Amino acid sequence: MKYTQLGRTGLKVSRLVLGTMNFGPQTDEADSHTIMDAAQQAGINFFDTANVYGWGANKGRTEEIVGSWFAKGGGRRDKTVLATKLYANMATDDGKVWPNHDKLSALNIRRSVDASLKRLGTDHIDLYQFHHVDRDTPWDEIWQAMDVLVQQGKILYVGSSNHAGWHIAHANETAARRGSYGLVSEQCLYNLAERRAEMEVIPAAEGYGLGVIPWSPLHGGLLGGALRKEREGGAARSGAGRSADALANSTIRAQIQSYEDLLDKHGLEPGEVALAWLLTRPGVTGPIVGPRTADQLASALRAVELTLPDELLTALDEIFPGPGPTPEAFAW
Repeated sequence: MKYTQLGRTGLKVSRLVLGTMNFGPQTDEADSHTIMDAAQQAGINFFDTANVYGWGANKGRTEEIVGSWFAKGGGRRDKTVLATKLYANMATDDGKVWPNHDKLSALNIRRSVDASLKRLGTDHIDLYQFHHVDRDTPWDEIWQAMDVLVQQGKILYVGSSNHAGWHIAHANETAARRGSYGLVSEQCLYNLAERRAEMEVIPAAEGYGLGVIPWSPLHGGLLGGALRKEREGGAARSGAGRSADALANSTIRAQIQSYEDLLDKHGLEPGEVALAWLLTRPGVTGPIVGPRTADQLASALRAVELTLPDELLTALDEIFPGPGPTPEAFAW
């Protein structure tokens, strides 16, 4: 496994991030433990989850599965850089949003961190992330609440997810005025087929010293050999619904066909190349991989050792052109 610093911090993390969203809804507890053991044995030390994972009536279940894995001992917690998220409604009464049970008020931050710590069975969270932008709560209030958590030893670093470039700037300028450390990472939708983050999110993250953690690196399965699986009669599931919708578009279908044909010529696996490409991108700490099985984890691990030649990178840019730098990307 290869490692890098998380943004401007001294924290060293693996170039792959183990995403746990499937633990509970798709993968049972025993198999989830097996995958986490395999990931750690392979050198992955960066695990990502969220309080809402488990979904529906099972919100929080994924954190509980991670917590039960930590409870098995063997240095599991000490070897893990643990990231979780807050924002979503965690109330369970018929899905109704009871006031102050979601978003980023100081009250909900305090409530959410204590609930996550209990489910995870740990005394601190290494990276506590805002799952979404709260348009109602001022950054001064948010940073005051987060600074208290740092002082209490309940969290170490703060990150964001699904924030625009100007949100990152606003958050960190407010933090600087307060003497707070500010955001150190941003989780964003970023992959070969979805490169809009290159316009402003990634430049803002680089400018403020945030590590970029791409989610959906295979774009819902679209970049994981979707057409090959379609020909082989592979069953569509979870993100494959989004993939199937995209392939109904003739332009996207032709683009994915060109992608798979290119990689067939090079004898490479589409999913592994999609991950390896992200590892070449400026500012990227590591993509989040969310394996449902040990085989999927093994495929992701191979991507870390994959070196993409310049001619292949050029060909990928021709198939999936990025937006280009700003302001040129939208000004002319």
